[in-house]
Amino acid sequence: MAEQTKVVEEIKFSEDELKSLSELQTGYQEKQSLLGQLSVQRLLLDQQSEALEARLTEVQTEYEGVQQKERDLVKQLNEKYGPGSLNPETGVFTPTPATPEN
Repeated sequence: MAEQTKVVEEIKFSEDELKSLSELQTGYQEKQSLLGQLSVQRLLLDQQSEALEARLTEVQTEYEGVQQKERDLVKQLNEKYGPGSLNPETGVFTPTPATPEN
């Protein structure tokens, strides 16, 4: 028995159909490119955010150091001059009057 070969007829798409397919392909390429650009922007923002957090931690530590210097200075001045108040504008220290003991 001889095999029969079935002839398949080619179908040619219309210009409009080819144009639509081309537009889809272009649309996918554009969106893939944009997704890549956005991913890079996100990466850069993440890096900036990490750098900001690191700097914030540094400044907080420095701030705590300034607070400690203030406490040390107040302690030193209290030991030297006793309790009182300082007018930072004039530099005048006013001792707290001693309370009489009973």
